[in-house]
Amino acid sequence: LDAVNAGLERAQKEFAASDSVKKLGEPQFRYGMIVCALRKFAPAFSPWYDNLFQALSESPLPSIYGAASLELARAAVRARDERGLPVVGFDLAGEEKGFPAEHHMAAFQFAKEHFLKRTVHAGEAYGPESIFQAITAAHADRIGHGYHLFSADLITSSKVYNKEGYCQALAQYVADRRITIEVCITSNLQTNPEIGSVENHAFKKMLDQRLSATLCTDNRLMSRTTVTDEINTAVEAFDMDLALVRNTIIYGFKRSFFPGTYLEKRTYVRGIIDYYDKVLAEHLADSKD
Repeated sequence: LDAVNAGLERAQKEFAASDSVKKLGEPQFRYGMIVCALRKFAPAFSPWYDNLFQALSESPLPSIYGAASLELARAAVRARDERGLPVVGFDLAGEEKGFPAEHHMAAFQFAKEHFLKRTVHAGEAYGPESIFQAITAAHADRIGHGYHLFSADLITSSKVYNKEGYCQALAQYVADRRITIEVCITSNLQTNPEIGSVENHAFKKMLDQRLSATLCTDNRLMSRTTVTDEINTAVEAFDMDLALVRNTIIYGFKRSFFPGTYLEKRTYVRGIIDYYDKVLAEHLADSKD
């Protein structure tokens, strides 16, 4: 965390001194760090994990996964409070099917009690119930992926009699609470080849239902993509107009885990919006010329 912070802090200072900020008025780069727990792991992953498996040799696997997450949550809070690092959030990622978020309830409860925001990768490789657990068991403020939010056919619980109704109720709950979904189109097409084409992606339904959905890369390296590429892909596939693109991008800033006070965040987001509108107006003027 110290090393990551040192690199990001250097980037922040360098960008603040650039002509983009000083002469062109571009908003400054701000950052926060999100620590990421794993849904599952093995002793071979690292000596720390190996030691944990030995220390908890009589524990069932879900208990070991949960213990590791709780230790990470404690370390994250200590890094923020004692070392002054801008740790802003707690995340859960890794293999989704068979490794539910409820195994990590203690860690997310600890994060919540210590004012860390929460995000969970859910609905990428498993159905709506995984998203439900992310919201209820992990108190998620944001959802990574969320692709299977509307996949009624993937619901496995015998207690759900109206599967389509369950999906709609869940989607409306997500919408009402303004829980933002970080949509990763390119990554989803790679991990879920059955989608077939971009046009079949659930992002279209999210747009239609006015969910707080924004665009994300998931990972730039493995998916060989950028935020710009993701926006272009969505615009072309779903015929997004200027207002819809603007809202989608701004959702990401409004629901960001900002490393400052609420008033500071409001000021920063307002600056982002003003700069966005300025750049848009300039480009529209150029296109008319």
